[in-house]
Amino acid sequence: MSDPTPTGASASYGAGPAATEPAYSTRPVAFRGPESLGGLLCILAGIAAGLSLPLDWLSDRDAGGWTLVREAFDDLDRVFDDGGWQPLAIVLGGGVLLLLGIALWLPARSHRFVGLLALVVSGVVTAAVLVPLVDADWDLGFFGPGFWCGIAVAVLGLLGSLKAVLTGPRYSSR
Repeated sequence: MSDPTPTGASASYGAGPAATEPAYSTRPVAFRGPESLGGLLCILAGIAAGLSLPLDWLSDRDAGGWTLVREAFDDLDRVFDDGGWQPLAIVLGGGVLLLLGIALWLPARSHRFVGLLALVVSGVVTAAVLVPLVDADWDLGFFGPGFWCGIAVAVLGLLGSLKAVLTGPRYSSR
């Protein structure tokens, strides 16, 4: 009995494209685009960190954010002993969130990695906000407007990073 395959043809069917198969994929393609809302929220978190610098952080102490950050940098070896890490984490974390928010506006198929980085930074900022709140027994009258901006850094950073992490690639039908 003779082999039905022509001479020189492959004996395995489906190994290569068929003659009528299109040269392009029929599946949807993820297109590159910005993560607008997540980026905007992270950028606003960075702006709130910048706004906290000239404002007073504590109601009973006349010390703005610049003073607290400068004191934390001066005593960098003992920054975790006296609680100086909180203003430092909030302000520097806000600066990093600003940069990550700009990166979220760049076109990409997915912004999940940048969103994950922003989520880690937001977690540190949230911890830096929650520790003084717990120490003050949740008495919000103890804090000044600079610390309220620090709370805004944590909230906006968490919302923006979660939006970037949870939003998957967008597909086009074209």
